[in-house]
Amino acid sequence: MSFINSILNKSKKHEFPFDHWEYNNALTDEQINEIINTDIPDVSKYNLSYDGTRAIDGGASEFREGIASGGKALKFRCFINKDNASQFPNLVNFIKELQSKETYKIISKMIKKDLSNSYVRVEVICDREGFWLKPHCDIKEKLMSGLIFVNKTNESEDLGTDFYNTKLEKVKTVPYKHNYGYLFTSGPNTWHGMEKKKITKERRCIQVNYVSFPTDWRVD
Repeated sequence: MSFINSILNKSKKHEFPFDHWEYNNALTDEQINEIINTDIPDVSKYNLSYDGTRAIDGGASEFREGIASGGKALKFRCFINKDNASQFPNLVNFIKELQSKETYKIISKMIKKDLSNSYVRVEVICDREGFWLKPHCDIKEKLMSGLIFVNKTNESEDLGTDFYNTKLEKVKTVPYKHNYGYLFTSGPNTWHGMEKKKITKERRCIQVNYVSFPTDWRVD
């Protein structure tokens, strides 16, 4: 129960520029190793460029659909689901912790949203040189959003998530510290993203969401 222990005992609420919580030591060593060892293709090796979103997929519809004339579709995103669960036994345990009534009720109280009919969505992320994320507010279907950073390559703490005010001026960066995370709930002024920064090797993390749309992981 590393995650809920972290939320209960190692978290701090911040109100600027919008309500969010930062916490640490939420992942076990085994979960961290699975994140580090997840195979995610390097965008730069396929003559593609990051476009300020996480939905990069090769651009052309033929490419996305895997049609031979358009090239083979590549998966630059790795969501944990029932199909690949056997590869991630420890992250599945993490998902089960998020599914538990004890956990989602605590998060519900924190963010003031009912999570009793929600689903868990977890994505392993590996950003590389050239990555950036335009300032945006999450869709309302993301009831809870956040990342947990895995920094085992001595990358700069400046590679964390940037928060913006309503004028889209960067006012804070959540530090890219190892086994350090943050969470918040979607809202009209929850502007966040990541400026273009130097990534020496890679920026590993997991994205953690409770969502209102179906995934393989409904809460208990």
